[in-house]
Amino acid sequence: MTIPSADKLYAEVIGDPIAQSKSPLIHGFWLEKCGLDAAYDKTRVAPDGLADYLTERKADKNWRGCNVTMPHKQAIVPLLDQLTPLAQRIGAVNTVIRQEDGSLLGHNTDVGGFLEPLQSHLSQDHLFRMARILGTGGAARALVTGLSDQGMVIVLAGRNVQKAEAMLEEQARGGDHHSVALSHFSGPTDFTFDDREGCLDVIVNASPLGMRGQPPLAFDFSHAPPGSIVYDIVTDPVETRFLQDAKAAGFETIDGLAMLIGQAAEAFALFFDQPPPRGFDTDLRKRLME
Repeated sequence: MTIPSADKLYAEVIGDPIAQSKSPLIHGFWLEKCGLDAAYDKTRVAPDGLADYLTERKADKNWRGCNVTMPHKQAIVPLLDQLTPLAQRIGAVNTVIRQEDGSLLGHNTDVGGFLEPLQSHLSQDHLFRMARILGTGGAARALVTGLSDQGMVIVLAGRNVQKAEAMLEEQARGGDHHSVALSHFSGPTDFTFDDREGCLDVIVNASPLGMRGQPPLAFDFSHAPPGSIVYDIVTDPVETRFLQDAKAAGFETIDGLAMLIGQAAEAFALFFDQPPPRGFDTDLRKRLME
């Protein structure tokens, strides 16, 4: 591993594998729009090389930090000097910042990125809020945290119900939360929903199901209350079958690029001390989908 020779500020994304990452495109787009003389790249870091990577980068004053993706989001935690309270609570870091004294501070921008496209709904008053989260992997930890903090009752569905129950106990605040088997949602139901006026219902695929190379997510939309917002954090493909079926059933949908751009925006501001130019999001999305 070598330190970039260019004498300018830079950040990067690390993971294993990393070739598929869209982060360099996003941050490079914003750096160009801002006219900043800085760089953002991607670096493959194997699990057994994570500690050495941090030691090397920590010594470089031009290195502003890194975004962190699979499989390092939890493994990197004990290697950092400090965590923000949110990252500490989630137990996962997706952004590391090198501070002026050279110490490393771990952030989690996944929560803010995920919630960003829901803000117009969350800013309203509701009689009741419920989120059905499908999947119990690392991403679900951030979603359970963020949505429960927004006053939502969580129904967490996973292949392992005990794992879902433990995650709710650890991450969720308040409310009468519930854990169920993922298969509960795969077949039709004749359940009759109450009047949903004044309520907010969100259904989120937080699993890799539906990702390119993975089986589709089996979800029967008879389980979706009228007026639900359907959200899929998968980014490849952007238009998953889950979202296609949701649109066909008349539901509002949010795709994974919304969260990807949102979490990157928080990280960009941390790396480069200014917010990204969000007025170009439409152009950015087009580039990401090419």
